[in-house]
Amino acid sequence: MTEPTSEQILHTVTEIAVAETGIAATELRPDVDLRGMAGVDSVRVLRMVARIERTYDIELEDSDVFGMSTLTDVVTVVDKALRAEAA
Repeated sequence: MTEPTSEQILHTVTEIAVAETGIAATELRPDVDLRGMAGVDSVRVLRMVARIERTYDIELEDSDVFGMSTLTDVVTVVDKALRAEAA
């Protein structure tokens, strides 16, 4: 199976973020700090992480999860986990 590209991961992660936060995709630019956005709290972030893990059948490291603040960060962490699974 081919690993998804960073662009594909970003698309999927953005869709998940929209569904879990209720924030419009147009507001969720890759470099926006999610922690500073209205409506984004720790429960929503944990739901988002759980959904990402189910979607990609991976387990993200807690240290990576707590270090994420932008969608770009999320893509990097997901890509890292996918590469580790493939190895």
